[in-house]
This record gives sequence, C-alpha cells and structure tokens, in this order.
Amino acid sequence: MEAKTGTFARRRLQAGRNAAARRRERHGGTEAALSSALERHGALQVLRDYFALTKPRVISLLLLTTVASMFVADPSGPPLSTILWTMLGGYLAAGGAGAINHYLEREADARVARTMGRPIASGRIEPWHGLAFGIALGAIAVAQLGLTVNTLTAVLAAGGLLGYIFLYTLWLKPRTPLNIVLGGAAGAVPPLVGWAAATGELSAQALWLFAIVFFWTPPHFWALSLLIADDYARTGVPMLPVVRGEGETRRQILTYTVLLVAISVGPVLTGLFGGIYLASALLLGAAFIVLAHRLSAEASKQAARVLYLSSLAYLALLFVAMAVDRAA
Repeated sequence: MEAKTGTFARRRLQAGRNAAARRRERHGGTEAALSSALERHGALQVLRDYFALTKPRVISLLLLTTVASMFVADPSGPPLSTILWTMLGGYLAAGGAGAINHYLEREADARVARTMGRPIASGRIEPWHGLAFGIALGAIAVAQLGLTVNTLTAVLAAGGLLGYIFLYTLWLKPRTPLNIVLGGAAGAVPPLVGWAAATGELSAQALWLFAIVFFWTPPHFWALSLLIADDYARTGVPMLPVVRGEGETRRQILTYTVLLVAISVGPVLTGLFGGIYLASALLLGAAFIVLAHRLSAEASKQAARVLYLSSLAYLALLFVAMAVDRAA
C-alpha cells in the first residue's frame, strides 16, 4: 500500500513538472513572439516617421500640377516612362525639401501642440539624421531627373527645392508678413518642371501655369494662417494675421482671389486653352470668390476652414481642366 502511494506521488510530481515545462515553453514562445512583434512595430514606426518627413499630403497636389502640366505642354501625351520618372523625381525633390524644413523648424515645432508630435520635433528622429535624409533625397532627385528626363527638368527641380529652403523658410518666413507672397514662387515651380519634362524646354505659355499657382498660394495659406494664427504668434513667425490682424488678412484673401481668377482667364486669351478650360476656370473661380467674400463677411474659423479646403480642390480641378481641354 505504501509502495503504491509512493508511486502515485512520484507520478503526480512528474506530471506537475511536465506541465510546468510546457507552460515555460508556451510562455517563452509568447515572449519571443511579442519581442518579434515589437521589433517589427519599431521598424515600421521608423519607416512611417521618415515617410512623414517628406510631407506626402502636400506633395500629392504638387505632383498633380506637375503631371497635368505635362499634358498641357504635350497634348498627345508624354511617354509613360517620362511621366513616371518625373513623378519620382518630383516626389524626391519635394520630399527632400520637406525633410529639411522639418529639421530647420524643429525647435518651433516642439513649442506648438499641433506640431510637437512631428518626428524630429518629438525626438523620434535625430535632427542630423533628418537633415541628411532630406539632403540625400534632394541630391538623388536632381541626379535622377537629369539622367532619366532632361537637364532643364533637374535644374528647375533643384531651383524649387533651394528656393523653398533658402528663399522662403530661412529668409522670408521669419522676416516679413509677405513671406507667402514672395516665397510662393518656389511652390509654383512644379508646373514648370512638368512642362520642361514633356518638351525639354520652356515657352512663354508655361508662365501662365506658374502665375496661377503663384497667385493661388496667398489666399490658400492665409486661410490656413487664420486657423493657426496662435501657433504663428507663439513661435514668432510674422504671418499676416499676426502682424496686420485677421481683418486685413481676410481682405487680402479676397483681393488675391480676384487676381487669381483674372489671371486664370489669361491663357485663354493667348490661345493656350479653349472653351472647356474657360468654362471650368469661370465656374471654379466664381465659387472661390464667393467663399472668399463669405470669409471677409463672416470672420469665422469655419469660413476659413471651408476656404482652405476648397482652395485645394480648386487648384486640382483647374489643372485637370487644363489637361482635358488640351486633349479635347
């Protein structure tokens, strides 16, 4: 009886040991899986952060104006390879400028709730790593465009990048409330890039596309500045609402919107576009003016937000109308 009891006890002890071993194995496997998942998540987060440095949401509209301008310059349609190489180079150039901008404005970004979560401002990416990343993207863009498209396209892309960094970010933005007016020249380069990519040269007609983006930029960004005026004031940026007040900003938005619509009709008078574009420009322009007038009368955040978002749609649809008109 005692022997049987001892055997039973030994079996139970062994069974307990086996169960504990199985639990350790399962626990160890879970820990390994969790560690692997965390590593993958960390790697993905790093990739997301570097991608965020390129400001992809901003670039999407720039690329649309670039590609539409290619079809304006060459209504028969440039080769698909040229379009794709131009889009790649355009993204890399604009993305490089965005990353460098993140580096230059990291201290100001860290003081504002809206931007303190950005990769460099939050410390997730070392500042010099972000700067090196931006410079590398810009250099690759210029080399790639020169090799796969043409030299003029590469030069224009480089000019847009350098203009955004040195003319706008470093010189104009911290010094004058007209920063977005004068600095808008850098943001108006993509249509010229598209034109040069499609034809290998620039004509006087291409300047209409440049002018449209140039005059679109102030009402677009001033509408945004009305929404985040406190952030600009906190970081010492002399944007128009901070320096001259929101009332003057709303008046300037309406003035520049009227100028924009007038400029947008110009290419019809010189024969670049026809009826499809003219009808689109007038309809879109009338809607833009109505919203700008409403903002000047209402002086509300909601009106500013509507105008800001509508301005994005305005420019996109106007450039699509350009390409459709030329292809018709």
